[in-house]
Amino acid sequence: MNIVVCIKQVPDPSQAKIDPKTGLVIRAGVKKILNPFDLYAIEEAVRLKEAHGGKVTALSMGPPDAAEALKEAVAMGVDDAVLLSDRAFAGADTLATSYTLALGIGKIGAFDLIICGRQAVDGDTAQVGPGIAEQLGIPHATDVRRIVSADDGQLVVERMIENGYETIRMPLPALITAVKELNEPRMPSLKGMMRSKKMQVPIWGPGDIQAEPERIGSNGSPTQVYRTWEPTRKITSQMLEGTPQQQARALLEKLGQVQ
Repeated sequence: MNIVVCIKQVPDPSQAKIDPKTGLVIRAGVKKILNPFDLYAIEEAVRLKEAHGGKVTALSMGPPDAAEALKEAVAMGVDDAVLLSDRAFAGADTLATSYTLALGIGKIGAFDLIICGRQAVDGDTAQVGPGIAEQLGIPHATDVRRIVSADDGQLVVERMIENGYETIRMPLPALITAVKELNEPRMPSLKGMMRSKKMQVPIWGPGDIQAEPERIGSNGSPTQVYRTWEPTRKITSQMLEGTPQQQARALLEKLGQVQ
């Protein structure tokens, strides 16, 4: 089974801040990590390879240093990695990103399954996975919590819904997005870390994937971020004095429960 895992390098949410003047995320000096949901996608891809044989390729779009996230995937058991990186890709929304990744997958070659994390923690749209499937014209299932079977050209999965889950059968090739209930990601092995350190991640630009210039980056993005900001947090507090009974009564009065 040949599997492609789409991953993303994101700013560490615990360190990310917004520039009050520009409204943009301050990325300079902020630690970058592998998108947490993508860890479950990588783990499931490696498990399927171990069970059925085949190959796992990790694919990402981003700046040159995103190669470090791909190397982390290799350390976890991924076989190959490819980075789509070029200034022309900058400013891409989910539509342009889906188009670019789909072309990258097409250049990688024949595949049976694509696995993405449910969403990226820096955007939280959960649109790129389904967008890739639409670009490639293949079936997809989001929020997958369990793979029931992957045999005879068919994939059976359980996907989470609001009040439980549903079971879906799809023909392969297909795409799924992973949630944290799917598995427990493994730690990188020593062998994997040694291999990842030696790996030279190939970088593909627009010409390598035969991308149409008007469909990538900001040129291919019909949606633009107009403004972002952090909500103003105002916290006021008041100490209630007296006995516990007096404090309880005072609290109820403030809540409007006692006349």
